[in-house]
Amino acid sequence: MGRQERLKLLQNISRQRKAGLLCYITGDRENVSTRIAPDVTPVIFRHLEMLGEQPRIDLFLYTRGGDILTPWRLIQLLREYTGELGVLVPYRAYSAGTLLCLGADELLMGKMAELGPIDPSVVNAFNPQDPLNACARVPVNVEDVYSYLSLAREKAGLTGGADLAGAFTLLAERIHPLALGNVHRNYLLIRSLARKLLQLRRNPPAEEAAEAIVNHLTEKFYAHNYMITRREAAGDIGLPVIYPGPGLEKDMWQLYEDYARELSLDEPFSPDGALREGRDSFEVVGGMVESIYGQDGFVFSGNVERMDLSGKRQLNVHITRQGWKSFV
Repeated sequence: MGRQERLKLLQNISRQRKAGLLCYITGDRENVSTRIAPDVTPVIFRHLEMLGEQPRIDLFLYTRGGDILTPWRLIQLLREYTGELGVLVPYRAYSAGTLLCLGADELLMGKMAELGPIDPSVVNAFNPQDPLNACARVPVNVEDVYSYLSLAREKAGLTGGADLAGAFTLLAERIHPLALGNVHRNYLLIRSLARKLLQLRRNPPAEEAAEAIVNHLTEKFYAHNYMITRREAAGDIGLPVIYPGPGLEKDMWQLYEDYARELSLDEPFSPDGALREGRDSFEVVGGMVESIYGQDGFVFSGNVERMDLSGKRQLNVHITRQGWKSFV
């Protein structure tokens, strides 16, 4: 369905929830994926200005994650327009998306909804060089570093100062000390951000409960791609999860499926399609922010040319622009 048909879904969900509704989709389509990033902040602001102050605002969210500082800014911005904030999760809200959920008074999770741990990987100039790409650096996962040190203590039985110092020296020989320092800074940062986001709720959890939530999301899981269902989010972790009724859940899933179709999330992007259609340029939308008042897309624009080199055909792709564009 196009925007006009989708507006009926937006209005229906808004009516059921008695809330202003804002949708934020970061697409995970291969070759044109998008992520939560600071450049979405003025786009969200544009829609909030059109929505105006509301007793309740809902954020419909689909994302695999992104920049961990952006959720703090977005939740603060949303709180400028409402005293009661809900986040609607029909499917995925991983990593930075989970951080966004921590700032919500209500977290509506459907049967397919999944959150994820908030243990980002960090990259800076001191990270190990990628052996397959001389221009790239290998990301270092925050929890992988701390798990290594836990392994040394708990499984290898290294309890003395000299033994632990040796284990750390071995780690520092393979990962630059400044990269390890950056890992530690990010470890402290994600825990601080999670606590601060929890305190932005209308009814924030007590200090002990907040600490338990932070520990669960940063240290209790064994893999970054662990999927946290709504039962676990509500029961073990203690988030303010609400199960939507059958009608609302159906509308939430239908809305997600419509965005997935429009953004072709299940279909890798190939610029060769433009050539087959007789064009040498392309424009593809990789993410979306939408409300009943407007629509913005994160657009990749570029040129493609087919070249014959030594009897072999090769495609040269040039991205000439990528960024948010207002459609309505």
